[in-house]
Amino acid sequence: MEHVETLIIGAGISGLAAAAAIGGDYRILEADSEIGGYCKTVRRDGFVWDYSGHFFHFKQPDIERHLRERMRDQRVLRVSKRSFIDYRGARIDFPFQKNIHQLPKDELIECLHDLYFATRETRPIGNFKDMLYARFGRGISEKFLIPYNEKLYACDLATLDENAMGRFFPHASLTEIIRNMREPDNSSYNQTFTYPEGGAIEYVHALASDVDPARIHLQEALVSLDVERRVARTSRRELQYERLISSEPFSRFIARTGLDHDASVFSWNKVLVFNLGFDRKGPDDVHWMYYPSRELSFYRVGFYDNIFGTDRMSLYVELGLSANARVDVDVQRQRVLADLRKAGVVTDHALVADHCVLMDPAYVHITERSNAEVARLKARLAHSGVYSIGRYGSWTYCSIEDNILEARALAAALRG
Repeated sequence: MEHVETLIIGAGISGLAAAAAIGGDYRILEADSEIGGYCKTVRRDGFVWDYSGHFFHFKQPDIERHLRERMRDQRVLRVSKRSFIDYRGARIDFPFQKNIHQLPKDELIECLHDLYFATRETRPIGNFKDMLYARFGRGISEKFLIPYNEKLYACDLATLDENAMGRFFPHASLTEIIRNMREPDNSSYNQTFTYPEGGAIEYVHALASDVDPARIHLQEALVSLDVERRVARTSRRELQYERLISSEPFSRFIARTGLDHDASVFSWNKVLVFNLGFDRKGPDDVHWMYYPSRELSFYRVGFYDNIFGTDRMSLYVELGLSANARVDVDVQRQRVLADLRKAGVVTDHALVADHCVLMDPAYVHITERSNAEVARLKARLAHSGVYSIGRYGSWTYCSIEDNILEARALAAALRG
């Protein structure tokens, strides 16, 4: 049986960042045929697409500098975000709750009325939907926040924890909403973003430049884990390790350990992403658009061409689906193309290239029960030298930068 000091499961952002930070004797196992996880990039007929829209929003200058230094041959664009909501065929600035003054007068009055009285009532908050009603009232919640997030998460929002989106939810007070009517300020955590011309995979390659490629084993999946003996069985062999770091989705990973756990607490959605290339430009002043209407299949459309400044419309289109949904890609593609025409994004454009990917899981459903079970199991695993990290490994909602920070912090702790 082979022996390794640190065994890492997954060659995405978290796994690569952990390997680069921890050094020493490590091996990375990746079930796929290439590194990157969901940050892979596709090039087809002159179009550059990611598996989904991965735009980097750095809060830590040292992390951005570290990555940029390792991708010197790339032109990295810094973009000020332009994002809107398609509301009944009209554009509303994002976030909706700070821009209700752009609604027709009767709907503005309705939203203001409900917002005012909601903020003066005391009501119990037990879930995400309760939080929306309590903070924003019925008008704002039912016009955008509930339908949009139900399309995204593909579930009843009452099943989610009130803090399911953490710092990424664009909260706004009554005072901020009123002030925004005269002094617009729609800044958010991702107000500016960076994006390399080669796509998100260039950030992956930058991380991988600090990793020994001979220590990355592609198309080798973890099958089971004996946490007491510290032995991992893979699709090829058995490995004995001193410590193991996994970024595999926690629900799958914990099942491989054989540890007693409550599988019912883990739920998630799938996201079907269509990358579409057309023969000419479409709207040229938007980077992504949100679609709360239940009549349209997608919840968000992003415009790569308006980031790159290219002369052909290049889109990513995202559809939220339940975890057990059966997906007919051809049927969904036809519906998406029809809905893009209905929404006015596409007119007489010709589709010249396309690609699709199903992300499963995509957004995990964060609940009080899932938080408690993850915390309990991660503590148990740590006693046996096993650590689960990353957006999916920690069953949470976080940024790509957060994944790098978590991996570095764990490596520092393990080094002592």
